[in-house]
Amino acid sequence: MAKTSSESQGCWRVLEFYSGIGGMRYSLMKAHVNAQVVEAFEINDTANDVYQHNFAHRPYQGNIQCLTAADLDKYGADAWLLSPPCQPYTRQGLQKDTGDARAFSFLQILELMPFLLQPPSMLFVENVVGFETSDTHAKLIEILKKTNFITQEFILSPLQFGIPYSRPRYFCLAKRKPSSFVNECLNNQLVQSPRPLFEYFDKVADEDDSSKEDRHNLLQSCQPIEKFLELKIPGNDIADESAALMTGLSNDAPRTLGENNGHEYESLDQYYVPRSLIERWGSAMDVVYPDSKRCCCFTKSYYRYVKGTGSLLATVQPMKRDKTSLKEQCLRYFTPREVANLHSFPEEFEFPEHISLKQRYALLGNSLSVAVVAPLLHYLFTEA
Repeated sequence: MAKTSSESQGCWRVLEFYSGIGGMRYSLMKAHVNAQVVEAFEINDTANDVYQHNFAHRPYQGNIQCLTAADLDKYGADAWLLSPPCQPYTRQGLQKDTGDARAFSFLQILELMPFLLQPPSMLFVENVVGFETSDTHAKLIEILKKTNFITQEFILSPLQFGIPYSRPRYFCLAKRKPSSFVNECLNNQLVQSPRPLFEYFDKVADEDDSSKEDRHNLLQSCQPIEKFLELKIPGNDIADESAALMTGLSNDAPRTLGENNGHEYESLDQYYVPRSLIERWGSAMDVVYPDSKRCCCFTKSYYRYVKGTGSLLATVQPMKRDKTSLKEQCLRYFTPREVANLHSFPEEFEFPEHISLKQRYALLGNSLSVAVVAPLLHYLFTEA
């Protein structure tokens, strides 16, 4: 019978690289692993403010490239969790791969592994789809094999876990021999379905390559977007929100939102998409509704740009969606709290007051899905 760390030994010591706003740490907590983050590393000062606010621990902010094998050895870490910058591998980017300066720190960490006196026994890497075909990935696999690791790789999306959020990501799970995975048949494979790990999942992975029937079944298994909405005016449903707009509340009387489950918002107005943007970019907008079972991935540019940065919510339900003008649907941005909900961040997560709205969106756009990462970490830390 498989056993987790809490059953087999003491607390695992974990290093968290590129810690961001804490998505990996929340995933570790949700995985119910008996683990202690002995250090986190993050160069972004604003992200560290958020991390410190939620975990009472400020990550190490120095340049990771300056770390030596001796520096890493002193932590005596059992596991390394890494979510390195994705820009060198994104489809929209320049795809400079190992030639991108943002890849250098990750490559440096990999190069140090053969020289460690106390190498980790487990490794977890998260990145965008496309990383798996990169030179950086080839270097990762080469060094892991050289240092006696076995790997299992996955491409998974929150949609496969019942979350109406299309955010496919690449994951590499690695264990150093003699440790082994529960499902050894997946060793050295790239898997695009969670079914081999969790038998109650029977969902396709790739929306583009799967059949229409498979895509339909996948989406039907997801919760509706309305379950993740927080932004409301008195009356507590989206119909009241749109009704207030239609009755002509003036700009002189801002629609305050009060407090929703402990999250305070100043005004509803700041989230509505100006008509001028709808007129110019409406054809390029991804519009979803409270009963939709899918929304697009939110990027760090959400709220600054409307094209290709994430979905917009229609707050007026049209009788015929394909024939109703977008200007009549009162489109708004998802709030940072709602984006955090779709990332499956816990209710207690919050931003410090001094973090601006645009900064909140940017930080969330660089984060990860707790709903996907938590079960993967639980699987990684479970011993055969």
